[in-house]
Amino acid sequence: MDFDDQLRRYFGTTNLTTLRPEAFDAGTERMQVDFGLETNKGRRFALWTLMYMLGAAPDLDVAFKDETERNSARDFMDLVDRTQSG
Repeated sequence: MDFDDQLRRYFGTTNLTTLRPEAFDAGTERMQVDFGLETNKGRRFALWTLMYMLGAAPDLDVAFKDETERNSARDFMDLVDRTQSG
């Protein structure tokens, strides 16, 4: 999954600063629906990471039933937090 392709798919642009709030909300809602329907673990994780970066990800215990997937998500969250604070 290419980051820019995903932004275009859900928001129609790669520049999120130009979006009106209702367009952002609609795009994140479409991502959440696709996340719920996705059966491929890799694509589900990629969608979750994008939603996390946009502040729209479901909680880990809701998103991932598997402990290994939850731990991977926690590792991703820690990595993002370190890069934003450092």
